[in-house]
Amino acid sequence: MPRTMVENNSRLALRIRSEDKAMLMRAVAIEHTDMTDFVLRHALEAARKVIDQAERLRLSERDSLRVLDALENPAAPSAKLLKAAHRLPKST
Repeated sequence: MPRTMVENNSRLALRIRSEDKAMLMRAVAIEHTDMTDFVLRHALEAARKVIDQAERLRLSERDSLRVLDALENPAAPSAKLLKAAHRLPKST
């Protein structure tokens, strides 16, 4: 059964295999931190990377040059585009 999301809950519960928890505890001990800090720090770092990859468009040098060229030398508007522009209400 799906669980409902609680908006104002600052807790996060995880189910984890004992060997995975043991590995986390070992890393926590090596870094002299606590489990919450360790998991949160690394989870947020991973989340930032996922968000960055989703929101950033990476272009090759060739494609970057093509985009810049299109911006500096835009194509002439087509007849269809001009017709649509003439149908727009005039701004005052």
